[in-house]
Amino acid sequence: MSDRPSDLASATETARILAQALPFLRRYAGATIVVKYGGHAMGNPELAASFGRDIALLKQVGVNPVVVHGGGPQINAMLERLAIKSEFVAGLRVTDAAMVEVVEMVLSGTVNKQVTALINNAGALAVGISGKDGGLIRARKHTRTIHGPGNHTEHEIDLGLVGEPEHIDVRVIHALTGSGLIPVVAPVGMGTDGQTYNINSDDAAGAIAGALNATRLLMLTDVPGVLDADGKMIAELSARQAHEAIAAGVITGGMIPKVENCLKALQQGAKGAVILDGRVPHAVLLELFTEAGPGTLIHR
Repeated sequence: MSDRPSDLASATETARILAQALPFLRRYAGATIVVKYGGHAMGNPELAASFGRDIALLKQVGVNPVVVHGGGPQINAMLERLAIKSEFVAGLRVTDAAMVEVVEMVLSGTVNKQVTALINNAGALAVGISGKDGGLIRARKHTRTIHGPGNHTEHEIDLGLVGEPEHIDVRVIHALTGSGLIPVVAPVGMGTDGQTYNINSDDAAGAIAGALNATRLLMLTDVPGVLDADGKMIAELSARQAHEAIAAGVITGGMIPKVENCLKALQQGAKGAVILDGRVPHAVLLELFTEAGPGTLIHR
């Protein structure tokens, strides 16, 4: 370990968290924790290194972490370098055949290996894969319906080679975790037609967490969690309360699909899902190993 002040401060904070963690270690011993890693935390070198150490530490204390990462900013940067224009509809990137090659190159190549290296540099053994490896994610074409004014008219939009998980085959995940390795998954899948699909990382993480019957799905974002009508963070929501909050307009905008992915994960087998701010140092450890985690827990 380096003796730089930032490293020493991080080590001190980790030790403090672990001192409080003893009652929680038994709860999560042998548990599978799926972590969706993305947002601005990926672009901050200090936070990224801290994330790698925290994931490595989970494995060392008997937890089985599975990391699913995004990479939107990195894809944007590469498309700009190649002078390929991006179009977004309803928050999803329209992806043609040329663009999906770039998406796969960046996600399965550059970003996947960077995230893997963060964990390996912290002393654990991580292996980078994509959803195409071992048939992990079978995808289908994603369809999106746009509602017109007053919800009286609607039409489907073609997003090209954007996919959504249709089936998760967890054998490759079990093979890696059972060998003491940490899977790091790039959200790219393959359809039954052999076509490669770009998959939203939140969708991929939720589907994998459900298929693994994960004890927790941790969705690292750029916001503190789910906010109430007064802008205060909600510590805990049942699935029913989450549905009601969406219907009442309390949960709005980009938070809706995040919450809906958490709800799908619960329906498919995950025990609980947490939306939390990945910019908070040691957010993963704080959520799992302290009494009042920093995010919003959604449970059945």
